[in-house]
Amino acid sequence: MQDQNEDTEWNDILRAKGIIPEKEKKDITEDDIVNMLEQTIQKKTGEKCLDDMDLDELDELEDEEEEKILLQMRQQRIAEIKKKMEKAKFGCVREITAVDYVQEVNKAGDDIMVVLHLYKQGIPLCALINEYMGRLAPRYPEVKFLKAISTTCIPNYPDKNVPTLFVYCGGALKTQMVGPLEFRGINLTEQEFEFLLGQKGAIETSIKEDPKPKVKDVMFSNLRRNQDDDDGNDW
Repeated sequence: MQDQNEDTEWNDILRAKGIIPEKEKKDITEDDIVNMLEQTIQKKTGEKCLDDMDLDELDELEDEEEEKILLQMRQQRIAEIKKKMEKAKFGCVREITAVDYVQEVNKAGDDIMVVLHLYKQGIPLCALINEYMGRLAPRYPEVKFLKAISTTCIPNYPDKNVPTLFVYCGGALKTQMVGPLEFRGINLTEQEFEFLLGQKGAIETSIKEDPKPKVKDVMFSNLRRNQDDDDGNDW
């Protein structure tokens, strides 16, 4: 007896007439699923499947994907630059008084970083910090650098506490540096000051390691140099 599930022209005629039942469905394999997916994609996109493409078509497809990625990266970078330019509206150090404090500091705006230096005239370290701030402000125009005479801004502010640095963000105080010891004294360098501001989160500096020479390293270097000199004298 002929197998009713066999793929023959006669069986197809009998199935069409309803004489024999439809062929039993076999289990769907992974290959069947892949073929169905490829057929669906091909119908929807009108494009060839990857297996049917030659090298030129594959290269063209790869170029299109690269262009899409580059375009996406370009748009993202443009958005970042625009966002940074919107914030980059300061670029200098401005003097304020107690009257300006709320408006310039507490109401500076969302995500606006404010660095406020309370100083006293006639104190060399205060003058040095004001000088460094004047150099850093143009390099970090997205940060609002402010300075104020300590007693003018806060009545009866102790002289022992100057220089004082307040760091605000979005109108809230984030951190502070109070007194000369926090600034390492009059020998503070511009790089050290920039590093300290970066550590406090006030600026995004590329100086990640403390530029201040370590006492231990200096002593070791001197000892090593003296030892080398002694070895040379022996010769």
